[in-house]
Amino acid sequence: MEHQLPAIFVGDALGLDFLNSVATPIDTPVDWINDGEGYLGWLEQAHLAPHDVLQEMRACALPGELDKVADQARHLREWFRGFVNQHKGHALQAGALSELAPLNRLLERDARFSQITPRSMDKGPFELQKLRRWRSPEALLFPIAEELARLVCTEDFSHVKACEGSACTLLFVDHTRGHARRWCSMAICGNRAKQAAHRNRLKARLH
Repeated sequence: MEHQLPAIFVGDALGLDFLNSVATPIDTPVDWINDGEGYLGWLEQAHLAPHDVLQEMRACALPGELDKVADQARHLREWFRGFVNQHKGHALQAGALSELAPLNRLLERDARFSQITPRSMDKGPFELQKLRRWRSPEALLFPIAEELARLVCTEDFSHVKACEGSACTLLFVDHTRGHARRWCSMAICGNRAKQAAHRNRLKARLH
Protein backbone atom coordinates (compact mmCIF):
# COMPACT_ATOMS: atom_id res chain seq x y z
CA MET A 1 0.00 0.00 0.00
CA GLU A 2 1.31 3.44 -0.83
CA HIS A 3 0.80 6.26 1.63
CA GLN A 4 0.36 9.82 0.50
CA LEU A 5 1.88 11.24 3.67
CA PRO A 6 5.53 10.72 4.57
CA ALA A 7 6.12 8.94 7.86
CA ILE A 8 6.44 11.06 11.00
CA PHE A 9 9.82 11.29 12.73
CA VAL A 10 9.47 13.61 15.72
CA GLY A 11 10.37 11.25 18.59
CA ASP A 12 14.10 12.11 18.76
CA ALA A 13 14.63 8.32 19.05
CA LEU A 14 13.83 5.78 16.35
CA GLY A 15 12.33 3.44 18.94
CA LEU A 16 9.66 6.05 19.65
CA ASP A 17 9.29 6.91 15.97
CA PHE A 18 8.39 3.25 15.47
CA LEU A 19 5.57 3.69 17.99
CA ASN A 20 4.59 6.85 16.11
CA SER A 21 4.19 4.84 12.89
CA VAL A 22 0.47 4.89 13.64
CA ALA A 23 -0.89 8.39 14.21
CA THR A 24 -3.56 10.92 13.30
CA PRO A 25 -1.58 13.73 11.66
CA ILE A 26 -4.52 15.36 9.85
CA ASP A 27 -7.84 14.20 11.32
CA THR A 28 -7.69 10.69 9.77
CA PRO A 29 -5.70 7.87 11.44
CA VAL A 30 -2.79 6.55 9.36
CA ASP A 31 -0.89 3.32 9.98
CA TRP A 32 2.30 3.35 7.94
CA ILE A 33 2.91 -0.37 8.53
CA ASN A 34 -0.59 -1.71 7.97
CA ASP A 35 0.74 -4.11 5.31
CA GLY A 36 4.01 -5.51 4.03
CA GLU A 37 4.66 -2.79 1.49
CA GLY A 38 3.93 -0.13 4.08
CA TYR A 39 6.42 -1.72 6.45
CA LEU A 40 9.14 -1.79 3.80
CA GLY A 41 8.42 1.86 3.01
CA TRP A 42 8.64 2.84 6.68
CA LEU A 43 11.94 0.98 7.14
CA GLU A 44 13.37 2.78 4.11
CA GLN A 45 12.26 6.21 5.37
CA ALA A 46 13.77 5.39 8.77
CA HIS A 47 17.04 4.27 7.09
CA LEU A 48 16.90 0.98 8.99
CA ALA A 49 17.37 -1.31 5.99
CA PRO A 50 19.38 -0.82 2.78
CA HIS A 51 17.41 -0.07 -0.38
CA ASP A 52 18.83 -3.11 -2.21
CA VAL A 53 17.81 -5.42 0.65
CA LEU A 54 14.26 -4.09 0.57
CA GLN A 55 14.09 -4.54 -3.20
CA GLU A 56 15.31 -8.12 -2.85
CA MET A 57 12.67 -8.80 -0.19
CA ARG A 58 9.98 -7.46 -2.53
CA ALA A 59 11.19 -9.71 -5.33
CA CYS A 60 11.79 -12.91 -3.36
CA ALA A 61 9.17 -12.99 -0.59
CA LEU A 62 6.39 -15.55 -0.85
CA PRO A 63 2.81 -14.29 -1.25
CA GLY A 64 1.61 -12.88 2.05
CA GLU A 65 5.03 -13.24 3.71
CA LEU A 66 5.70 -9.51 3.97
CA ASP A 67 2.18 -8.87 5.25
CA LYS A 68 2.84 -11.46 7.99
CA VAL A 69 6.04 -9.66 9.01
CA ALA A 70 4.14 -6.35 9.08
CA ASP A 71 1.58 -7.99 11.38
CA GLN A 72 4.40 -9.11 13.68
CA ALA A 73 5.80 -5.59 13.62
CA ARG A 74 2.43 -4.15 14.64
CA HIS A 75 2.18 -6.60 17.54
CA LEU A 76 5.72 -5.68 18.61
CA ARG A 77 4.79 -2.00 18.35
CA GLU A 78 1.74 -2.29 20.58
CA TRP A 79 3.53 -4.52 23.12
CA PHE A 80 6.35 -1.98 23.40
CA ARG A 81 3.89 0.90 23.54
CA GLY A 82 2.48 -0.69 26.69
CA PHE A 83 5.96 -0.84 28.20
CA VAL A 84 6.69 2.81 27.33
CA ASN A 85 3.34 4.06 28.59
CA GLN A 86 3.87 2.24 31.87
CA HIS A 87 7.37 3.61 32.44
CA LYS A 88 7.49 7.02 30.73
CA GLY A 89 8.07 9.95 33.03
CA HIS A 90 10.16 7.88 35.45
CA ALA A 91 13.69 6.49 35.42
CA LEU A 92 13.75 2.81 34.50
CA GLN A 93 14.48 0.44 37.38
CA ALA A 94 16.42 -2.85 37.20
CA GLY A 95 13.22 -4.79 37.87
CA ALA A 96 11.86 -3.76 34.46
CA LEU A 97 14.28 -6.20 32.80
CA SER A 98 11.86 -9.11 33.22
CA GLU A 99 9.26 -7.18 31.21
CA LEU A 100 11.70 -6.95 28.31
CA ALA A 101 12.08 -10.72 27.87
CA PRO A 102 10.10 -10.75 24.55
CA LEU A 103 12.48 -8.13 23.13
CA ASN A 104 15.57 -10.06 24.25
CA ARG A 105 14.18 -13.22 22.61
CA LEU A 106 13.79 -11.35 19.33
CA LEU A 107 17.30 -9.91 19.58
CA GLU A 108 18.71 -13.42 20.10
CA ARG A 109 17.60 -14.41 16.61
CA ASP A 110 19.48 -11.59 14.86
CA ALA A 111 22.45 -12.52 12.62
CA ARG A 112 24.95 -9.70 13.07
CA PHE A 113 28.64 -9.76 12.21
CA SER A 114 31.55 -7.38 11.78
CA GLN A 115 33.58 -6.82 8.63
CA ILE A 116 36.49 -4.64 7.56
CA THR A 117 35.24 -2.20 4.91
CA PRO A 118 36.60 0.90 3.12
CA ARG A 119 36.32 4.00 5.25
CA SER A 120 34.32 6.89 3.86
CA MET A 121 36.15 9.57 5.91
CA ASP A 122 39.84 10.57 5.85
CA LYS A 123 40.90 8.61 8.94
CA GLY A 124 42.73 5.67 7.42
CA PRO A 125 41.66 3.30 4.63
CA PHE A 126 39.45 0.90 6.63
CA GLU A 127 36.79 0.72 9.30
CA LEU A 128 35.09 -2.08 11.23
CA GLN A 129 31.44 -2.10 10.21
CA LYS A 130 28.51 -3.92 11.78
CA LEU A 131 26.52 -5.80 9.14
CA ARG A 132 23.46 -8.05 9.14
CA ARG A 133 22.57 -11.21 7.24
CA TRP A 134 19.08 -10.64 5.84
CA ARG A 135 18.18 -14.32 5.59
CA SER A 136 14.39 -13.97 5.45
CA PRO A 137 11.66 -11.31 5.68
CA GLU A 138 11.60 -11.94 9.45
CA ALA A 139 15.03 -10.29 9.57
CA LEU A 140 13.23 -7.00 8.86
CA LEU A 141 12.12 -7.06 12.51
CA PHE A 142 15.67 -7.08 13.86
CA PRO A 143 16.65 -3.45 13.18
CA ILE A 144 13.45 -2.40 14.96
CA ALA A 145 14.29 -4.62 17.93
CA GLU A 146 17.73 -3.06 18.06
CA GLU A 147 16.30 0.47 18.12
CA LEU A 148 13.84 -0.45 20.89
CA ALA A 149 16.70 -1.91 22.90
CA ARG A 150 18.82 1.20 22.26
CA LEU A 151 15.97 3.38 23.53
CA VAL A 152 15.72 1.34 26.75
CA CYS A 153 19.49 1.31 27.31
CA THR A 154 20.47 4.87 26.36
CA GLU A 155 17.54 7.20 27.03
CA ASP A 156 16.34 8.53 30.38
CA PHE A 157 12.69 7.45 30.56
CA SER A 158 12.08 10.41 32.87
CA HIS A 159 12.19 12.50 29.70
CA VAL A 160 9.95 10.27 27.56
CA LYS A 161 6.70 12.18 27.07
CA ALA A 162 3.40 12.07 25.25
CA CYS A 163 2.44 15.11 23.21
CA GLU A 164 -0.02 17.33 25.11
CA GLY A 165 -2.17 17.81 22.01
CA SER A 166 -5.74 16.86 22.87
CA ALA A 167 -6.10 14.25 20.11
CA CYS A 168 -2.41 13.48 19.58
CA THR A 169 -0.89 10.07 20.34
CA LEU A 170 2.74 10.85 19.43
CA LEU A 171 5.60 10.17 21.85
CA PHE A 172 9.03 11.78 22.06
CA VAL A 173 12.16 12.04 24.18
CA ASP A 174 12.53 15.57 25.50
CA HIS A 175 16.14 16.54 24.80
CA THR A 176 15.52 20.28 25.19
CA ARG A 177 17.36 22.34 27.76
CA GLY A 178 15.25 22.36 30.90
CA HIS A 179 13.12 19.52 29.43
CA ALA A 180 10.21 21.84 28.76
CA ARG A 181 9.05 20.37 25.44
CA ARG A 182 5.28 19.84 25.37
CA TRP A 183 4.38 19.13 21.76
CA CYS A 184 5.29 16.58 19.12
CA SER A 185 5.80 19.54 16.81
CA MET A 186 5.27 23.25 17.22
CA ALA A 187 4.08 23.33 13.60
CA ILE A 188 1.30 20.84 14.33
CA CYS A 189 0.05 20.50 17.89
CA GLY A 190 1.88 23.54 19.24
CA ASN A 191 0.23 25.74 16.63
CA ARG A 192 -3.19 24.18 17.28
CA ALA A 193 -2.80 24.87 21.00
CA LYS A 194 -1.90 28.51 20.29
CA GLN A 195 -4.92 28.92 18.03
CA ALA A 196 -7.21 27.34 20.64
CA ALA A 197 -5.83 29.61 23.36
CA HIS A 198 -6.35 32.62 21.10
CA ARG A 199 -9.97 31.62 20.44
CA ASN A 200 -10.59 31.15 24.16
CA ARG A 201 -9.18 34.61 24.90
CA LEU A 202 -11.46 36.17 22.29
CA LYS A 203 -14.49 34.37 23.75
CA ALA A 204 -13.56 35.55 27.24
CA ARG A 205 -13.41 39.16 26.05
CA LEU A 206 -16.84 38.90 24.44
CA HIS A 207 -18.52 37.65 27.63
